[in-house]
Amino acid sequence: MNNHMMAAVLYGKEHLQVEPVAVPTIESGDILVRVKVALTCGTDVKVFRRGYHARMIVPPAVFGHELAGDVVEIGEDVTNFTVGQRVVAANSAPCGECFFCGRGLENLCEDLLFNNGAYAQYIRIPARIVQRNTYLIPDKVGYQDAALVEPLACVVRGFEESAPRAGDTVAIVGLGPIGLMFVKLAKLYGCRVIAVGRRQTQLDRAAAIGADDLIMAGEHSDPVRSIREMTHGRGVDVAIEAVGRPQTWQWAVNMVRRGGTVNFFGGCPNESKVNLDTALLHYSEITCKASFHHTPAYIRKALELVCAGHITASFFVNKEEPLANLLEVMRHLTSHNGHLKTAIVP
Repeated sequence: MNNHMMAAVLYGKEHLQVEPVAVPTIESGDILVRVKVALTCGTDVKVFRRGYHARMIVPPAVFGHELAGDVVEIGEDVTNFTVGQRVVAANSAPCGECFFCGRGLENLCEDLLFNNGAYAQYIRIPARIVQRNTYLIPDKVGYQDAALVEPLACVVRGFEESAPRAGDTVAIVGLGPIGLMFVKLAKLYGCRVIAVGRRQTQLDRAAAIGADDLIMAGEHSDPVRSIREMTHGRGVDVAIEAVGRPQTWQWAVNMVRRGGTVNFFGGCPNESKVNLDTALLHYSEITCKASFHHTPAYIRKALELVCAGHITASFFVNKEEPLANLLEVMRHLTSHNGHLKTAIVP
């Protein structure tokens, strides 16, 4: 095998170069995967814009983290995979031993190991992820479908943590790929879905995957009032914020009924603050929670949903581009929110 490969290296703010780099060398517990598909993600777009990610990536570095591919090399201590198998590897693995892992909060692990480098021909999967968070892709499942498992795991966890019941009305604010995954999941769980988005194309997509009611959020519209009108003045049982802006966090709190639950799923820019109405939270007994990342159990759950055919790439991925075009793709995704995912094929 040639010891060089093409990879997208992030050097800083909107500074990205697809260039030859050394193929990663693997150690005894690692595997080397030939990337068959890497999916773009809102987080990657944020990282591209900012030039770094506090928790996940320090430039210069190869980035991208949603991938599926083929095992091409295994370390001498690897027993659970063989060369030639099709695999999906999560972008992190918990330590299993710290305070938070001991309390079942593996997503908050004190030594959460992140892995980036999916926008490349090959990626090294470190030993801990090989052991705890890498899975075989069943024959009938495509690479693009399998690569959805990482974002889907975050969504499934956020949804279950919000504890909706069948028949509940759920408002989903923000209809990018994550918001659309929430719409699809809420319908699978038997909920009534009110989808709130900023573009007609997003609302059309939400309707196509089952949203019951649609609200266009514009400069002058008041989605909170629309939601009250659709729910006999009460508000929704659960509101999920999948945008990551203080204004939409605020909306979500005002959309729920008394005793309702808000999930602040979208991460706002650093240093953001929101004001919460104390009387509203207190007298209406509103539960506010936030969900970050995933755990191995939720990666497995997401993979089951994909394998069962409930979640397929056709809903969330709308085009394929070669790795060489990644800079153009990133610029296009930066132009506004709500684009679907692009499948990058190295």
